[in-house]
Amino acid sequence: MTETHEHLTQKQHDELQAELAELEGPRRTEVVQAIKTAREFGDLSENFEYHAAKNEQGLLEARIAKLRERLHAATVVEHDTDDHVGPGSIVEVADEHGDTMEVTISSIGGVSTDSPLGSALMGASVGAVVDVDAPRGAWKARVLSIRRA
Repeated sequence: MTETHEHLTQKQHDELQAELAELEGPRRTEVVQAIKTAREFGDLSENFEYHAAKNEQGLLEARIAKLRERLHAATVVEHDTDDHVGPGSIVEVADEHGDTMEVTISSIGGVSTDSPLGSALMGASVGAVVDVDAPRGAWKARVLSIRRA
């Protein structure tokens, strides 16, 4: 596995920790019980429930491994200012045509700091115009506002 370095706020780190605890505890117990129950149905070679439960177990264990890797490689940062963009910032930007969008700088359900937009915005202040080198073509984004989540 390739280790990537993520910057997470304490809240984001805690959310990943909570998900990991849920998966390693109650979810894992449910999947093990489903496998045990499916085994009781007999012939495993034609037992759909058994194969589905084993597949779910594989997906669960892969997610657990991914979360452990992310948490191990993560650095918790406290971005406690609205003066410039950082992890956890909610940023309103406008493109060259005046179309606006609001994005959250977050590796969890938002725009990652490693993405073209996220990396362009990191450190920018209100009024700044940044160059976004996106796969579909470069564009400029003006920072209209910054606030913390």
